[in-house]
Amino acid sequence: MKAAAFDYVRPPDLAGVLDALQIAPGAKLIAGGQSLVPMLNLRLARPSLLIDIGGVDALRIVEDRKTHVRIGATVTHAELEDRPISGCALLQRVARGIAYRSVRNRGTVGGSMAHADPAADWPLAMAAIGATVIVESGTGARQLPAEDFMLGAFQTRLSDEEVVVAIDVPKLSPAARFGYYKFCRKTGEFPEASAAAVFDPASRTAQLYLGALAGAPQPLHDLAATIARQGAPAITDAAIADALHDVAKGDAPQCRMRRAAVKRALKEVFAS
Repeated sequence: MKAAAFDYVRPPDLAGVLDALQIAPGAKLIAGGQSLVPMLNLRLARPSLLIDIGGVDALRIVEDRKTHVRIGATVTHAELEDRPISGCALLQRVARGIAYRSVRNRGTVGGSMAHADPAADWPLAMAAIGATVIVESGTGARQLPAEDFMLGAFQTRLSDEEVVVAIDVPKLSPAARFGYYKFCRKTGEFPEASAAAVFDPASRTAQLYLGALAGAPQPLHDLAATIARQGAPAITDAAIADALHDVAKGDAPQCRMRRAAVKRALKEVFAS
């Protein structure tokens, strides 16, 4: 199939993007197009206007701001895969496992967050690391915690006139460790189960999230709090099963994969 007819603009700056959104609230933004182009071709999306944000230099920044790193919305997965960032090694770890290199060359971090596919990597990873999503409209900017940004499958807190401009990723301490694991039928496919974990022994804090669900990634706060206090001894099959009991239900194979994804992500944290 071919996409339905639409108008196309490529504003040179963010102001032009926001103006276009105000004029045509039903417009779609496109950056890498790895999700939107197939939807257009299948006519699952039929915007009257397509706004290409790939020419906005302000959205391609990667800035070290001492306590955090600001990642522009149109920074690609491949750029993060190829660029080690002090205090944010989780970004490189996640980026290199996304789909295939050809997809990583075009797909963007902000696009992944805004698209909000339940099986996507960035909504899960950004929630676990405690990132903040910066969005902007003609009336100003908002900062939204990544853990609350995604409301459900392909649903976010973005209004029709807002655009993701950046993600602020807090730097982990030198003592902090992280784990990220996902089960895929084959390399490059979306996962059937995924989990992300962050543990900082210096501050005795931990975050643990389960992804690839029907909706947004889900926190496993109680288990994370126990791990923050006890460390590796808290990782038991019974504790993991109990943590997932009310969060992610499914058939037996699916439940086993989810428990295994959580366990392997935590094992990565305490691997050395």
